[in-house]
Amino acid sequence: MKAIASQLASIVGGDNPVWDWENVAANQQQRILAAIAPGRTPKCIVYPQTPEELAAVISCCRSNKWRILPSGSGSKLYWGGLGSDVDVVVSTERLQHLIDHAVGDLTVTVEAGMKFSDLQVVLAKSRQFLALDPTSPESATIGGIVATGDTGSLRQRYGSVRDQLLGISFVRSDGKIVKAGGRVVKNVAGYDLMKLLTGSYGTLGVFSQLTFRVYPLPDDSQTVVLTGAAEDIEKAANTLRSSALTPTQADLLSAPLVSSLGLGKDWGLIARFQSISESVQEQSNRLLEVGQKLGLIGTIYTGADETNLWQTLREQMHYPAPESVITCKIGVLPTAAVAALKQADMGWIHISSGLGVLRFNGDIDRVLNMRNYLAATGGFLSVLAAPMGVKPKIDVWGYGGNSLQMMRLIKQQFDPEGIFISGRFVGGI
Repeated sequence: MKAIASQLASIVGGDNPVWDWENVAANQQQRILAAIAPGRTPKCIVYPQTPEELAAVISCCRSNKWRILPSGSGSKLYWGGLGSDVDVVVSTERLQHLIDHAVGDLTVTVEAGMKFSDLQVVLAKSRQFLALDPTSPESATIGGIVATGDTGSLRQRYGSVRDQLLGISFVRSDGKIVKAGGRVVKNVAGYDLMKLLTGSYGTLGVFSQLTFRVYPLPDDSQTVVLTGAAEDIEKAANTLRSSALTPTQADLLSAPLVSSLGLGKDWGLIARFQSISESVQEQSNRLLEVGQKLGLIGTIYTGADETNLWQTLREQMHYPAPESVITCKIGVLPTAAVAALKQADMGWIHISSGLGVLRFNGDIDRVLNMRNYLAATGGFLSVLAAPMGVKPKIDVWGYGGNSLQMMRLIKQQFDPEGIFISGRFVGGI
């Protein structure tokens, strides 16, 4: 352990660049162990402070055949499958620089370890923002958001992480820095490595820099919440989906989730409108009218109340969760969203994409039954978080497509010696 830490410390500068495992804080150890199969702990954590140091660290690990678990702040390490035989945790948390903000071109380039919340503060000074809604906005790093494809319900208006990513720099398993894409909105040259690495959970490389398109901050924002019977909420969602209204976020909420938010005891539809004030007011009122015709209760949230509502919604679904809870990401036909929500203990689903999060109170059989139900209709279910001992017993991803062999060939090409942790991604990759 000491020899590994010493060799890495000779590469990385700054204060406390390498931490032996026994000196790592207990809460950080817990986050890391959530990504690793029981039986073996890493030797150390290393914190490169430049892309060049990151490349040198990965090259050193490859030379010594030390297996790497890439990490940002660790806020989503509990997602995905369990890796094995990790020697070194490589954290990008100290790669925090703003590289370029082209205000007029609506693009920004940052290092992978910059916190999402810090970037939003920088962009807000120019009345711009990055249109993502990650699960842990205060602690999540930009690299971690892309590595897990963590978009949130803002994809209703702005699309996924892949849709907003313009360029990347990442370090391959041989320590070489590779660039793809660029700093312009239209860039079609070469292979689309950005789409390939987004959501790859650090199995193909480690991000060092990322470039995004950004958007002007809206002048006004309001959120409409409709509550009532499941069938009427479903009708309201169908009406909203087929209307000319343009919410930036729109989700179906199960009755237990509505109750936990203090919004009532029935089912819910939550929709956020952000634009110029006149448009926001008009669209909010039109959705309220839809609810009134269906006999639903409607409420408008603005200002701090609106911000707190969306924050609490995110927290209720992702953390803190009782140890017995299994949290799953799902995909379902939007028209079957209510039927899927009825089979979970708590959940929310985006009305247009059909992506969402469901929670089950510790019953693996119910999770597997839901997976089978979704698969039969072209959907999917993957387990994000689960009690200790559950993930080793199940296929976390549940992938049933025909691309697994291709994925393995890509993994072999990018990481022929298996330096980046295996077991985290689909099919044990």
